[in-house]
Amino acid sequence: MEGALMGYTIYYRIKLDEHERAFRFIERVCRGLGMECELEGEEIRITCPSVEPLIIKNGEGFAKTYGREPCTSLYLLLLLSLSAFGSVELWED
Repeated sequence: MEGALMGYTIYYRIKLDEHERAFRFIERVCRGLGMECELEGEEIRITCPSVEPLIIKNGEGFAKTYGREPCTSLYLLLLLSLSAFGSVELWED
């Protein structure tokens, strides 16, 4: 896999205070980027081709992106943008 890191994973810890507003924001951004975004119960599921879906929920989660761009950077930006609706911690390996 050229340009990709084997096993690269984004981890997060998140607490959304305004879940509905956060979903509407993420949904609009994803639509503009051509990415799928669905609300499944209390989880926001974002799909980017060739990587694991990003499932955003209160608590801890992760998505394996293999370092593939632009999905890796988009997932990071989407997660960090949610700090406007609560708190977000990110780490990567």
